[in-house]
Amino acid sequence: MPRPVHFEMQADDPQRAINFYQTLFGWEFTEYMPGFYWLIKTGEPGTPGIDGGMNKRPAPTPPKESGTNAFVLTVDVPNVDEIITAVEKAGCEIAMPKHAIPTVGWLVYFVDTEGNTVGAMQADPNAA
Repeated sequence: MPRPVHFEMQADDPQRAINFYQTLFGWEFTEYMPGFYWLIKTGEPGTPGIDGGMNKRPAPTPPKESGTNAFVLTVDVPNVDEIITAVEKAGCEIAMPKHAIPTVGWLVYFVDTEGNTVGAMQADPNAA
């Protein structure tokens, strides 16, 4: 059964968000793609929970009255192409096409039936 393995948040001001979450929860941030993407360590290996990432927001922040503005949850899947086919068959939209996260795997974002953005990741150390 596929399980959540990663979350991702967006920030208008990444350094402000880093300062907030470091102070609030003690999370550790490592710059992965300079000025755009940071890995987030939320705890020690072997403890409950998942780690995540943060990127600079690529679009305007949704207005407060638009409802929940949430983190993207990414689910570990054995075959991302099968997920893409199933998403499209369900009449849902691909929000970000399949792309490689070098040495990590293949990632696609889609919008579910309720308008939520969800990620599906197929692990592949040869992804490039």
